[in-house]
Amino acid sequence: MADNVNALPFFYGNITREEAEGYLRQAGMGNGLYLLRQSRNNLGGFALSVSNSGRCYHYTIERQQDETYAIAGGKSHRSPVDVIDYHSQEMDGLVCLLKKPCNRPKNMQPKVGPFEDLKENLIREYVKQTWNLQGAALEQAIISQRPQLEKLIATTAHERMPWFHGTITREDSEPRLQNGSRTNGKFLIRQRDSNGSYALCLLHEGQVMHYRIDKDRNEKLSIPDGKKFDTLWQLVEHYSYKPDGLLRVLTEPCSRPDGETGLMVRPLLPQDHPRFGSAISRGSQHKNQDGVNPYEIGRYPPSNQAASKEAMPMDTEVYESPYADPDELRSSTVNRDQLFLEDGELGSGNFGTVMKGIYKMKKTEKPVAVKILKNDDNNPSVREEMLREANVMQQLDNPYIVRMIGICEAENLMLVMELAELGPLNKFLQKHKQTSIKNITELAHQVSMGMKYLEEHNFVHRDLAARNVLLVTQHYAKISDFGLSKAVAEEQNYYKAKGHGKWPVKWYAPECINYFKFSSKSDVWSFGVLLWEAFSYGQKPYKGMKGNDVMQMIESGNRMESPVNCPPEMYDLMRTCWTYKADERPGFSVVEPRLREYYYDIAQ
Repeated sequence: MADNVNALPFFYGNITREEAEGYLRQAGMGNGLYLLRQSRNNLGGFALSVSNSGRCYHYTIERQQDETYAIAGGKSHRSPVDVIDYHSQEMDGLVCLLKKPCNRPKNMQPKVGPFEDLKENLIREYVKQTWNLQGAALEQAIISQRPQLEKLIATTAHERMPWFHGTITREDSEPRLQNGSRTNGKFLIRQRDSNGSYALCLLHEGQVMHYRIDKDRNEKLSIPDGKKFDTLWQLVEHYSYKPDGLLRVLTEPCSRPDGETGLMVRPLLPQDHPRFGSAISRGSQHKNQDGVNPYEIGRYPPSNQAASKEAMPMDTEVYESPYADPDELRSSTVNRDQLFLEDGELGSGNFGTVMKGIYKMKKTEKPVAVKILKNDDNNPSVREEMLREANVMQQLDNPYIVRMIGICEAENLMLVMELAELGPLNKFLQKHKQTSIKNITELAHQVSMGMKYLEEHNFVHRDLAARNVLLVTQHYAKISDFGLSKAVAEEQNYYKAKGHGKWPVKWYAPECINYFKFSSKSDVWSFGVLLWEAFSYGQKPYKGMKGNDVMQMIESGNRMESPVNCPPEMYDLMRTCWTYKADERPGFSVVEPRLREYYYDIAQ
């Protein structure tokens, strides 16, 4: 887990090695005096600058693939701060022990690099172009997937830079640099081939020098025998402040001609590729007047990188509202002759069964989940409950909530909904104990976003539990089962039940059981139990206890203990969700950003 380093008084941000040495000198260059700065060549990494015997030493703290941090050849640690704590006790390869932090001057904030300023717009444009999203769905995609998007943007940001000229030839690059101003150090970068090889073209005394930039087996970029970088923009930033093997520093970017972009048209991946299949098939329907698919232009990382990329929710068909596409889905009813049920149950309950099906329309077909009322169930209250659930679901439109497609009145009453093939969260985690804490946190954060949406729209779920969170993919969760849900009037922030039904007491807040009062705050209590289920890999809460025992335990001020290996931050959030008094309990407007901050922290 990476701590929030910006809050550390000895973290200086995106400063150069020379600037770091200047600050250490100002502070007296004592032995073991140190500061932390952002690495300018290792994406997500840091650099440690230390003074000893009147000299400055610099160590890169690399971010490892398993999300830990280490000085090259050294021990791995959870965070850069843990690296520093360790080396204040053990030299272990350093020139001396870390003794005293060199804190930033008063009122100085960590320096923000040039990429940080561009990042927001780049992410927004990338998501818009890649997934054709807008409005609330665009904002939710950015919030939910920011760590992954930032990494993706960092490795493709050069395509948006004026100095990147795409796949032009060596011969074409020279007149571009020699036209207009002939400033020494004027430069551009071009792509040499599709294997990640580039060329840095630099104007020196009227002549154009060409430096080859190659990618090694670890995807690091460098000129021959030069410093290695994760991204082209880091390479440009480095050579803009020191020549380091070039004839001179880079001074003036040579901009592309008007109207030309640095975006490359890349070959699309096969449609059955697990990362991009559905998104590509969706994109292929959108050719422009020239017959070019705009989704292909600058859309994905080069295909040799694609396999290592984590799938995102937006890559699935069910991220966008089903009503955003075919006309048939604008109707709230489904014709029986367009609905084909498959063998085998997805699940069952008091109402009947859930089957997998295919909904065939004029232009396309969608896999669906079909909730079917038991044929022998003449109980009007069960039918009424299903229709009430359908009514609630048809009012909701959020990427993290299972969407209703329509009602089918045929041999049985059927509710046709989006399909989430991997099934309930608790069962998935029981079977996949190797799921990472980062992955579980990602899914929990998505649930909190869906619940925040319900809170904002005055809906109380009343049955929030891991069994009612369904997975579309391992990285995409949706809230389901709105059978007990209620819309709450604006002027009243709670719903009062008439009496006990078949209630999931172990997930219920004290006020639900004592006073039959339900609100978004009682959903927050349930969310705390859901978090406990998730971080215990699908265990049953209050195992072996009866409902009355659970109530006595809660009334006495006791709560469930932390699941094994649960991050303390997450157990602390659970305890906050289990605040006894509803008016002192936070809403999802507080819970979601808190979970988001922790997720960003461990996913950076």
